Amino acid sequence: MNTKEKGLTLVYTGEGKGKTTAAIGLTVRAIGQGLTVRVLQFIKSPARTYGEKVTLAKLGVKMDQLGEGFTWTKTPDIHRKALQSAWKTAKETILSGEYDVVILDELNNALAIESFPIQDVLPIEEVLEVIQNRPQHVHLVITGRHAKDEIKELADLISVVDVEKHYYDEGIPAVKGIEF
Repeated sequence: MNTKEKGLTLVYTGEGKGKTTAAIGLTVRAIGQGLTVRVLQFIKSPARTYGEKVTLAKLGVKMDQLGEGFTWTKTPDIHRKALQSAWKTAKETILSGEYDVVILDELNNALAIESFPIQDVLPIEEVLEVIQNRPQHVHLVITGRHAKDEIKELADLISVVDVEKHYYDEGIPAVKGIEF
């Protein structure tokens, strides 16, 4: 079955930096080929301005930050509500078939949360069902650390980004234009 008939599932995971960046690069490539793309970010908050959102808006790509930021910055209830709403938006977006490519940025991170119950607001069974039953032309890109084995099993491609050296270890904080 070729990709005109079957959307692919791509997973970018691992401890290294560059998973979202890879997904944004894929977004630029897809737009260049006439595909429609929507980017949904599960952890990042709309309270912060991200360079990729500014750029993608210029290209006509809708990118939504649906989260509340790092899980230690707000109460679990706030994060749970945001993730429940994010998953509802993601499901509707994917199943609508309106987009050729849907980026689910940091979905892996969200599914791996252990600091509060996640299963009732972001059930892995439902995620797997949506991946399997989406319109056949829709490509999915799922990013974030700690990809679940069940998602990996459904993936057509898994790229693992490892860290060998990082400037954070030298005390250099997040850099504008590099990190955000």
